Amino acid sequence: MDCPQLNSPLPVNWDALDALVLDFARSDRLVAPPTASASPSPPSSPSSTTTVTSSAPSSSSLSSSSSYRSRLLIRCARRAIELGDVDAALALLRARAPAALADHRLLFHLHKQRFVELVRRGTEADRDAALDCLRTALAPCALDAYPEAYEEFKHIMLVLIYDKEDQSSPVVNEWSIKRRFELAGLLSSILRAHLEAYDPVLSLTLRYLISIHKAFCTRQGIQSPISDLTERLLFEDRDPPVVPPECSLEAPSFDEVDVQALAHAVELTRQGAVDSLKFAKGHLYQAFQNELCRMKLDLTLLDKLVHEYCVYRGIVEGSSHVLSGTADLKCNQNNDVNNETQLYCEMTNNQNGHCSTSGINLDDSWSRRLHRDRHIMPGQQRRKRWRGRLDDLDYACDALLDPSKHDSLSPTLDMDEDTMVEKQDLVENFNLSDKHMEDQKYEIILEMRDLTRKGMASKVVEEISSIDPDFFQQNPILLFQLKQVEFLKLVAAGDHVSALKVASTYLGPLAANNEALLKPLKETLVTLIQPNEDVVMNALSLPVLASSVQVAMSRRLGIEEPQLMKIVRTTIHTHTEWFKLQMCKDRFEHLLKIDSLKEVDPSLGSHRKSKVLTDECANGSSQMTTCSSGKVPDEGSSPQVSSEVACDENAILKVMEFLALPRADAIQLLMQYNGNAEAVIQQIFQ
Repeated sequence: MDCPQLNSPLPVNWDALDALVLDFARSDRLVAPPTASASPSPPSSPSSTTTVTSSAPSSSSLSSSSSYRSRLLIRCARRAIELGDVDAALALLRARAPAALADHRLLFHLHKQRFVELVRRGTEADRDAALDCLRTALAPCALDAYPEAYEEFKHIMLVLIYDKEDQSSPVVNEWSIKRRFELAGLLSSILRAHLEAYDPVLSLTLRYLISIHKAFCTRQGIQSPISDLTERLLFEDRDPPVVPPECSLEAPSFDEVDVQALAHAVELTRQGAVDSLKFAKGHLYQAFQNELCRMKLDLTLLDKLVHEYCVYRGIVEGSSHVLSGTADLKCNQNNDVNNETQLYCEMTNNQNGHCSTSGINLDDSWSRRLHRDRHIMPGQQRRKRWRGRLDDLDYACDALLDPSKHDSLSPTLDMDEDTMVEKQDLVENFNLSDKHMEDQKYEIILEMRDLTRKGMASKVVEEISSIDPDFFQQNPILLFQLKQVEFLKLVAAGDHVSALKVASTYLGPLAANNEALLKPLKETLVTLIQPNEDVVMNALSLPVLASSVQVAMSRRLGIEEPQLMKIVRTTIHTHTEWFKLQMCKDRFEHLLKIDSLKEVDPSLGSHRKSKVLTDECANGSSQMTTCSSGKVPDEGSSPQVSSEVACDENAILKVMEFLALPRADAIQLLMQYNGNAEAVIQQIFQ
């Protein structure tokens, strides 16, 4: 069945998501590197440890570069193992991560796979090399790798006499290509922890939110509205778990709170969580990151989603500005719309769905407006250029092995943005009419959004009305909000006469046609008796209003909302509902910036005017709301205080540990037995 809660999710702080997306794009070199004169990056989370500024290279940017090279090393080593080229992987490790080979367990697995691959090739020379591998590498390593290694060594020798096509042989698993991928995943996990080369926060956050979303939908028996995206983005299988070194097997016991938090955050057994903590030497957050990185993402799809979002939010220039020679990662939406005439007819009403009556003339006004703005703003800092992911891993592997190439993995990686812009302009030296109409529309939409964010409401209304006279007839609430900002700015400036004129000309008539606007109108008029101060920031959320302007204008012009926004909005909502069921706070939400994504506008405090007027702010239930029946309250309902017995945290943990139950199930059992953990356990084992 469908879930109404998923269709009316909580609002999201898109500025915080901008910061995560930009960090991801920079960390993986998807955009041109910044220069010293570059403009500031989009607003980021104040507590972000991964925020990258656009200033000259600093210690943080150097650290980011080092992390990128380490992650590139992991990608190259992984690919080499998956292709059966163990020698190349070993060469990379010896050159760039020799300390990782001190792990005798890993080294034994690598030599064992190398032996199998040499035998698989089947030539006389390769068979001789395989026997040499047995004598000089595999046998010595088997003696001190781990207790079972010597038995495995004797068993692997059977590949010499059993054919790889023999499905009944005792070494059919050793011959399996699947072993390559298992070893590649294991090697990636070990290198990642050893080099501290974790994926950017955005990819970790998406893994976590999507996994919780799937668990929530499964538990509640509901159908996910974004399953078509999440199933393709996050794969079901994971890399193999890392076995902790022998020396850590006798590590002291861990806090059960940490064990259960890790186990249920990333869906591990209790023993799996304990082993993960042992491998991380008891560091909960490092163990958590290790487990998240074991989840496999489709990087190609993620890059497309990020590119689509970046264009929509104005972080990078449109698809006609992708750097030449880079990966073609065009968005899925509207990619078959190449005819401008077809675009004219797609400027639909976001409420009634009919074509705009202004037709070609409307598009002409948009085009003229873009010409004009480009002439009055010469020298304006360009947006970043998208270039895509480095796909030439063969060259990257050679560069990692060759010190002379170490500082230039690709000619474009170290080219500054100005150089790339200059080269691109040689190709793009055409008339503006030759560019995509969609890119032109983005320019206007983004400017209106930025003007709204600055509080220049009157200019926004004037500009939009001049290019689309019917826009505010279809979006009267948006007009009310913008005129509300104009009113409040006039009040703050002490110009009460002009403020009352705005109220009588616009706010009053709009409220007369919509009863829902009467209350915010009254609250707005109250500001007339307040002292002159910045009442705009106290009464309205300009970032939320700016996003509303962008969404409305985009829909008007047939520009779809980015799919990444749909994923984040839906999964943020299910994250909130999931932890209502758990009756606890997420211990990892700050690490992954989820708390920042939920901070729609910290400056609003207790003010509610913006929330009343914005469609996205319809759900405001409490984080601590509990549902003893397991059902999620309907949207807009008041928080329900559970009449059940409050459960002690120690009792919850005890039931979770002894019965291996999810937290929500343990709580429900405890409620049935008045919070008595011993009674629950005794009843289960009777």
